[in-house]
Amino acid sequence: MVRNKHKLNEFYRKLDAEEKLSYKEALRIYDALHKEAVVLGAISHENIWDGFEVDLRIAKAINSLPSCADARQKETKGA
Repeated sequence: MVRNKHKLNEFYRKLDAEEKLSYKEALRIYDALHKEAVVLGAISHENIWDGFEVDLRIAKAINSLPSCADARQKETKGA
């Protein structure tokens, strides 16, 4: 779970500035990783989207929960 969105965005900005991947290079890396995942049995061409909707619903539910810090803050204000 992302705790500091600003730091994550800054990390990605720096990464984009430092890495000089062309579209073709990025696509080649993606294809290689996809082929490796298929060979390892992690995914197959048939099941790449299986369970995606469930994962999406779980992610939405988790992201809508208040953080522990928010919950503690409410407890201290109410006490």
